[in-house]
Amino acid sequence: MDNITSKYPVLITLPVAWGEMDAFQHVNNIVYFRYFESARIVYFEKIDVLEQMANTGIGPILASTQCKFKIPLTYPDTISIGAKVSKIEEYSFIMEYAVISHKHNKIAAEGEAVIVAYDYKEKKKTTVPNVLKEKILSLEKSHL
Repeated sequence: MDNITSKYPVLITLPVAWGEMDAFQHVNNIVYFRYFESARIVYFEKIDVLEQMANTGIGPILASTQCKFKIPLTYPDTISIGAKVSKIEEYSFIMEYAVISHKHNKIAAEGEAVIVAYDYKEKKKTTVPNVLKEKILSLEKSHL
């Protein structure tokens, strides 16, 4: 599993909850987006996004997200969710995720999100602040 998780500078571990399963007896698809969100928020905490937002009014907003399901998750299991930024553009950055099943020792799902820099005061997109780019690059490099 280390070869999978080593690709992600942010990694969180969660138990699969019984209540996350649906009538088809596997974790419901919407739950994966919650897993991604949990890893994304930890990533944002590591790069001080909330502090940046408080100081400037500029922060991230989710523009799009997707998930590719590989294997179904079921209770009981423990999962690790990895998050990394794979690309920074002028107004946005791409975040990639992986949900790894400890029971199966493999990736259960992979995801991607487009995160746009958003000026919450002006209510419009803006360029990704240089300080945010630097913090992302620093976190990504520290992991290599």
